[in-house]
Amino acid sequence: MALKKQPRKLDAEALWIYALKLLGGRALSAGEVREKLRAKAEDPACVDGIMARLKDYKFLDDARFAEAYAAGRRDNEGFGKFRVLQDLRKRRVSGEVAEQKAAEVFAEVDELTQARQYLERKYRTKDLPVFLAEEKHAAQAYRRLRTAGFGTSAAIKVLKSYTPRAEELESLELEEPAE
Repeated sequence: MALKKQPRKLDAEALWIYALKLLGGRALSAGEVREKLRAKAEDPACVDGIMARLKDYKFLDDARFAEAYAAGRRDNEGFGKFRVLQDLRKRRVSGEVAEQKAAEVFAEVDELTQARQYLERKYRTKDLPVFLAEEKHAAQAYRRLRTAGFGTSAAIKVLKSYTPRAEELESLELEEPAE
């Protein structure tokens, strides 16, 4: 039976180089970097010093990261504000910074238009009025819109524009997620 190799712990200088490599690979939040550094650190006390140094050199800025991340998720994937907020929190961005930046990024966005575009892109091979006439497809599309971060009212309004079974959609209505 082969023994599992223990990960090599890094001293302060090697940890600094590791942090720079991490940030050179892709954008990370301060929380993500801290977590990765703690896992590799020989001496956990040096992580705070490295984090401070990264912030001094402006290599780490959660506000800038959150703004770029939110804009990317909005523009590239068409996600709604609630999904972006959830994703920023998973990426260890503080709630206050995440909410502020998401609000800024989504300030000029028409949620109904964005939800309609999302739905049309996800079901581009379907004739939406015919497809959504079936209750199970309407429910599926509703869940998909909610998972993508669109509010209840926006999801229902968009679906109502495609299906005459609007009364049945009302029964799907859930409480808005907390912002």
